[in-house]
Amino acid sequence: MPMCGGLTDVKQADEEVQKICDAMKPHAEQKTGRNFEVFTAKSYKTQLVAGTNYFIKVYVGDEEYVHLRVYEKLPCDGEELELTDLQHPKSQYDSIEYF
Repeated sequence: MPMCGGLTDVKQADEEVQKICDAMKPHAEQKTGRNFEVFTAKSYKTQLVAGTNYFIKVYVGDEEYVHLRVYEKLPCDGEELELTDLQHPKSQYDSIEYF
């Protein structure tokens, strides 16, 4: 079980994480001023807070990546998602760190 406040080890992205990325794609495009033809979640870490922070490495084409920080509220608060930060450009070799 992850320690509250600490980041988990890196995990391979699954269908649930891809759904989060799909929901955040328009927000990421707005923040970067770009349209991404490809937006594929590759790996992620989570952080338990008053909800969950997802730190997700996303492939956006041409050997380019973005890192997303997405906050998911607790179920009692509606489980809403919010793109709280983004790092761009990144490469496939950049590790996922807290930001």
